Amino acid sequence: MNEDQPEDAPAPAPAPAAAAAVLAEREQAILALERRGFAGPGAKERAIREELGLAPVRYYQLLNALLDDPRALAHDPVTVNRLRRVREGRRAER
Repeated sequence: MNEDQPEDAPAPAPAPAAAAAVLAEREQAILALERRGFAGPGAKERAIREELGLAPVRYYQLLNALLDDPRALAHDPVTVNRLRRVREGRRAER
């Protein structure tokens, strides 16, 4: 313990940068949805609408931005790196 701080003193509040380093619930939900597998055509789009309340177009816009966010990489590196590879492969095909 720090000698300058009494034992019963409250812990200091986290720095604003540390609080900002955490993904919002919606961002976490987007990554969680991407981790799942979907049975048939339209199942993923239905889940996007029902679970997140988003249009699929808006969902993919948010997902694309999330792939460039270092917080997303820290939160779920396997999913983010897989999706980045897929994105780069599609860009290379163009």
